[in-house]
Amino acid sequence: MHRTKSKQWSRRDFFLATGAVGLGAVAVAALPRMAEAADISAVIAEHVGPGTPAMEKVIVDVPEKAESGALVRLPIKVEHPMEPGNYVESITIFVEDNPKPLVGKFEFFPETGAADMEVRIKMAKASNVHVVAKTNSGKLFGVVKKIDVAEGGCAG
Repeated sequence: MHRTKSKQWSRRDFFLATGAVGLGAVAVAALPRMAEAADISAVIAEHVGPGTPAMEKVIVDVPEKAESGALVRLPIKVEHPMEPGNYVESITIFVEDNPKPLVGKFEFFPETGAADMEVRIKMAKASNVHVVAKTNSGKLFGVVKKIDVAEGGCAG
């Protein structure tokens, strides 16, 4: 049996190889997060239906900075009639940078009287909040609001 000479790694080779593996691991770990942020339109379409919401009629009266991501107050009002044959059917809330962007879907009926509600949500970090209202005829209205949080709610 022969013994083959093994190549000795220099200190430089070791650190280059270790750095390359580390950068590769970071890049692979970041891919799902980049895909999640880019796919918010797909998530909205999956839960609300196809189409682009008209950025009107939906009012989210929330400050730009929440004191805590663990409890973000989110008052929502849709300025739309609530009559038989012409009413807001649902309001759906998405937080773009949360691990699971869909926060909730709330259904309404003409008898509700108004599409006016308030929820408290958790946010992992500063993010865009998407609120989409869907009418019984399939029209979509929405708003996107950037909310900064002082501390994480979902992550910590």
